[in-house]
Amino acid sequence: MTLLLSVNLGRPKAVPYTDHPEGVTGIDKRPADGPVRVSAPGPKGTGASGLAGDAVCDTRHHGGTDQAVYAVAREDLDDWERELGRPLPNGSFGENLTTAGLDVSGARIGERWRIGPDLVLEVTSGRIPCRTFQGHLGESQWVRRFTRKGAPGAYLRVIEPGEIRAGDPVEIVHRPGHEVTVALQFRAVTTERELLPRLLAAGEALHPEALATARKYVAAQTV
Repeated sequence: MTLLLSVNLGRPKAVPYTDHPEGVTGIDKRPADGPVRVSAPGPKGTGASGLAGDAVCDTRHHGGTDQAVYAVAREDLDDWERELGRPLPNGSFGENLTTAGLDVSGARIGERWRIGPDLVLEVTSGRIPCRTFQGHLGESQWVRRFTRKGAPGAYLRVIEPGEIRAGDPVEIVHRPGHEVTVALQFRAVTTERELLPRLLAAGEALHPEALATARKYVAAQTV
């Protein structure tokens, strides 16, 4: 069964491992006890999290319309638990949604999920690991290790707002005909730049920054 295991929220917290000007981050997310409203937060740079009560502190790099929600599969957390030899509770990766029965990194760009009765989300890209993520996990060479595994979880934009809670079903209501998955997009923008032309098949559903990167790469190859 495909369902939402938890909806995770974070509050601003002062830490020594972020480059945020005020030294705070909202990456330490914990499961919410009740329902959470999800809506489009507005453009990157001004908009923050799509979840009511959730903090995105560094809006230079996080949050906004095309990164309104971050989802991670419980199965991927379980895999990391085995590798790291430590428990990773839901929310450990700073994800808003922890799912079960859903191949999050295998989702196609532009794929749409209905969660609960009303919320519809659209997959835009994979999560790029950063210094804050590494500091939060406290694992040596974490950025490199996370990148090498290539299962980054997915950022999503809000198509139809709604209220969700732990236990809600997750239904794939649209799956595009192209083959551009989150994992492929992640590899293309990190370690395998030669894959960038393939991203164009996802069109405007792709995160605008990744789409611009792919178009720039293709243009350079044709000069």
